[in-house]
Amino acid sequence: MITGIYHVAYSVTDLDAALVFYRDGLGFPEYFRLNRDDGSLMLIYLDAGGGTYIELFPNAEKRADEPAGNEAGYRHLCLEVDDMDATLAELAARGITPDADPRTGKDGNVQAWITDPDGNRIELMHRVAK
Repeated sequence: MITGIYHVAYSVTDLDAALVFYRDGLGFPEYFRLNRDDGSLMLIYLDAGGGTYIELFPNAEKRADEPAGNEAGYRHLCLEVDDMDATLAELAARGITPDADPRTGKDGNVQAWITDPDGNRIELMHRVAK
């Protein structure tokens, strides 16, 4: 089942300013970066302590290959789960179904997505990789 908040994600218009604020100002050190297949920067994780992270997506803009809502600002909430299949079965019993089948992300973790009644995206993540 859900074990806690894993990360909160933001799309940012100025990555350098965001890093000055979150990394340098708030003191959240960089944890890791992920690149897209073309080598461009996809995201940066910052360690907010206690196993919780801030995920920054640079160059906030609406991309054709991503759903609406990826402009600057809140992007999604990620909830960590200990067993994806069991969690999805329990959520289905409560009337909540994922937007698509679970998949393994570029970071090696299994993820599924649900949407709240207002269209806010929520990522469910089973961490298998570090």
